[in-house]
Amino acid sequence: IQLATENEQRLSELPAQAGSFKETQIVEFIFLLAEKWHLDQPVRYQAVELLERFMIKQVEQICKSSRDDVRSHEQEGSSWSSLKEQICDMFVLRLVSCVQLASKLSLHYNIVNSDTALQFLQSLKYSYTKQELLESELAVLKTLHFQINVSTPLTYVELLLEVLGHNGCLLPVKPLHQMCVQLLDFSYLTRDPIYSTLLEMAIENSTPSQLQVAKFLAVKEDSMLLAVGIISTSVFILEPGHWAQVVEHLSSVTGITSQSISEFSYAVLKHIVGSPTP
Repeated sequence: IQLATENEQRLSELPAQAGSFKETQIVEFIFLLAEKWHLDQPVRYQAVELLERFMIKQVEQICKSSRDDVRSHEQEGSSWSSLKEQICDMFVLRLVSCVQLASKLSLHYNIVNSDTALQFLQSLKYSYTKQELLESELAVLKTLHFQINVSTPLTYVELLLEVLGHNGCLLPVKPLHQMCVQLLDFSYLTRDPIYSTLLEMAIENSTPSQLQVAKFLAVKEDSMLLAVGIISTSVFILEPGHWAQVVEHLSSVTGITSQSISEFSYAVLKHIVGSPTP
């Protein structure tokens, strides 16, 4: 109930730019970096969500201060150009800071310290100091008002798996969890194609209008829908005989319709298989 409430609250306050910093290249960079540093699975998702939230807030703040300072259209163009350049120049540093903070949130012995982060940045020909690295972490924390420990889609997946077990669904827990994590990775890396398929199915049209895309943003950012879709798809792959029962359980627990869950699974499977065949 707490997670559902948190999810609804977040969706009601969704910024129009949500998802802008979850492009495949960015997610892949974070996933590979987490793998390089042997970080726990939840750290990857936490880092992606942290970076997304931070970058949107930072761009909003910069745009606001830029508008306040600008006096002419000509100045506005050059001002925005330099601000954009500044954001791009700092992006990799901010990304590393978000991975660092996520690693500290995991309470794992293998947190990313300043030496490790600096060594990585130097390998990419950046010449940051420890002070600048610390200031970058503080910038992320202050911009997000130190509210960095938020639930990721993996939190929703794991809790729903526990609920399924409590409700008597006899499923292979360990293989199912592993499959869910793999599919969650896949959904992060192929986010746009999966949700484009979902939108086309919802409006029964392959060319959605700008308004339809904007309205669909809440579906794209719905962690509960993502979690039930991932579990449903995992069960379909591992235990197809139990799939209908699990979808029914997930629907009764979350209030998401069986049709919506099935459509999400179809969209994920379509992009895994690479074929439109159901």
